[in-house]
Parts: sequence; C-alpha cells; structure tokens
Amino acid sequence: MAAPELLATEAIPDPIAFLMHADPEIEGRMPWSSNATFLVTMRCDDAEQQAIYKPVRGERPLWDFEPGLHKRERATYLLSEQLGIAAVPPTVIRDGPLGEGSFQWFVDADHSEHYFTVFEQRGDLHEQLRAIAVLDVLANNTDRKSGHCLLAHDRVWAIDNGLCFSAPYKLRTVIWEFGGEPIPEPLLDRVVAMADRVPIDVAALLDDDEIAAFRHRAATLASETVLPVDTTGHRYPWPLV
Repeated sequence: MAAPELLATEAIPDPIAFLMHADPEIEGRMPWSSNATFLVTMRCDDAEQQAIYKPVRGERPLWDFEPGLHKRERATYLLSEQLGIAAVPPTVIRDGPLGEGSFQWFVDADHSEHYFTVFEQRGDLHEQLRAIAVLDVLANNTDRKSGHCLLAHDRVWAIDNGLCFSAPYKLRTVIWEFGGEPIPEPLLDRVVAMADRVPIDVAALLDDDEIAAFRHRAATLASETVLPVDTTGHRYPWPLV
C-alpha cells in the first residue's frame, strides 16, 4: 500500500500494524472539532508516533448519518489505497482509552497551508489535488473543507473523512477548479473497475444502500470520464476553511 510506504521509517516500517498494536496515551483534545477528537501518542517497543483518535462515544448525533463515523474514516482510507493515490493517512479501527474508534496517523503539516493556498501557489501539486477530487466524488464527501487538505513535505493529505458514503448524493467540497477536466487514465481504470465491484474491504464498512449508491457514482464518473462541475454554486461546505 502506498501511504504506509510514504510514512514508513526504520523504527516503524508498517504504520498500519503499528497503529493496531501500539499503546495509546491521550495528550489532549483537538480544538475546533465538532466531535470529540483527541491527539494521542502511540508507543510500541522503542517506537513512538502521534495519531488522531476519534471514539464513537464522542460523536454528536446526526440526522443524516448513523453513529459510527469512524468506519467512514477507515473506508475512505481504504478507498484511497484502492485508487492508488495514497491521499489519506493510514487509518485503523480499534479499541482505545474511550472505547472503539478510528486512529489515524498524525501528519505534521504546515497549518498555514490548505487547499486554496496549495492550489494557487503549487501547480506542481495539482495532480494530487485532482486525485483527491476523484476520491471525494466516489466517497460522496459532504464536508471537504479547505483545511482538510494538509501539506507536508510536498504531499497533500486528505483528512476528516467521517462524513462520507451517504446513499443520497450530497457532495460538498471546495475542490471545483478541476471540474470538466479528464480523469487521468490509470485512475479512471480503477474507477471503472469499482463500478462493477466495490472493493470488499470498503463494502464491509457500508450498508447495502450505500454500496449501491457507491457503484452508481463510480459508473457515472466512469461514463463521463471527467470530473463534475457544480452548476448550482451551492455544493460548498461551510465554513470553507
């Protein structure tokens, strides 16, 4: 898988295995999060790495999503890997200090940068941004804010993916600059394959109606071969950043 390879170190050669087996210690709650989100330090043997922990019990009730947003965080990571774009930091589901939740590899990013600044100033990273746009269309992301695109060492990471995979189409994203542009062929080939068969590990985390809706989105994207255009001007999240 591409993302663990990008983040692997001599001390932590397999980030997914590390997240699954390391002992987490809560350092504090992350500010400005609508749900309970914690920075934790994960330790295993002599290795140490920070992660973002989102326990199920810390979720605010939502009318349009069932409890269990941690499963959608994991599903988006798995989808990113199946697409071969390595856009989502390694993410696992496991038990933690406050019960079951998602644990996602912490990206030490430059927080003065976000989607808008990267798009305007880093044309060399547009391919990565375009790939995230494809990911968000397939996942039906309802909350891709600009600040959910992190820049670290010339890599753009897509975080905060809990509000994804709803059966009704309600894409909300700031990434519209690539609308109407063709999807790169290797990426399009993977989208075509997903229209026929949703990856098993992703499907295992979704309901039947969400799986059917996913296949429909993949088939539409595969047929059109270009990224969608927002003709309404309303498909933006709020706040934008």
